[in-house]
Amino acid sequence: MNITFIGGGNMASSLVGGLLAGGADPGCIVVSEPDPDRRSLIGQRFGVRVTDDNRAAAEGARGIVLAVKPQVAGDVARGLAPASGGPLFLSVIAGIRIADLRRWLGSESIVARAMPNTPALLGCGVSGLYADAAVDEDNRDLAEKIMRAVGAVVWVNEESLLDPVTALSGSGPAYFFLLMEAMAEAGVDLGLSPEDARLLTLETALGAARMALESESDLTTLRRRVTSPGGTTAAALEVLQSADVPAAVRRAVEAARDRACDLADEFGKD
Repeated sequence: MNITFIGGGNMASSLVGGLLAGGADPGCIVVSEPDPDRRSLIGQRFGVRVTDDNRAAAEGARGIVLAVKPQVAGDVARGLAPASGGPLFLSVIAGIRIADLRRWLGSESIVARAMPNTPALLGCGVSGLYADAAVDEDNRDLAEKIMRAVGAVVWVNEESLLDPVTALSGSGPAYFFLLMEAMAEAGVDLGLSPEDARLLTLETALGAARMALESESDLTTLRRRVTSPGGTTAAALEVLQSADVPAAVRRAVEAARDRACDLADEFGKD
């Protein structure tokens, strides 16, 4: 199974590393990257083949991962056309719709989209995946295998749902960083050292996420279980709810979703 990466940035490198860790043969992976320093680094780090020639890299590939900036996606895709009846193109390019990719690659091209998030750089990300009826089960399996190399996968049944995926998980790490930042600063204000406040905050966030992942209970039930009536947690949650934090979070996610839609319209232009 030959996999080609067009673009050798952080996400592509994470996917390459994840595939190799899962047993992929380095000789079956090609990375096309225009920057010579980055290209050399990838070749030395992973032992995969590297080039600056996209068309040569794509030759004979079973799957081609498009991992370039949205601003250059059109030019890159046109340079790979015609692609009818060929490999699976798996796009991890933010904001580029399948219709636009097919317009550039060729109307018969086999295209799926993935929306990963930055924790994929550590192998603990989550990706939204979408493929339309033109993508058969073998190619869907290939897309999922590639993305599972860096974390969990969630399939959506409409391409438009990748926009809320982007808003929720793509942008989501920043929401948690903001909350953790505020919690750590509050700890310092209450007398803790910055180091202790940071460690307490981060380990608490990690523990809460693990509890949620490993529990069969929903998030509301988990919250209620750790909130004793009249206790310290109840006092804190009362402040957050009186400030309407849940509604603010919903508005924030909706704003990110709306911006994702706008960027898709912008980047999809010729």
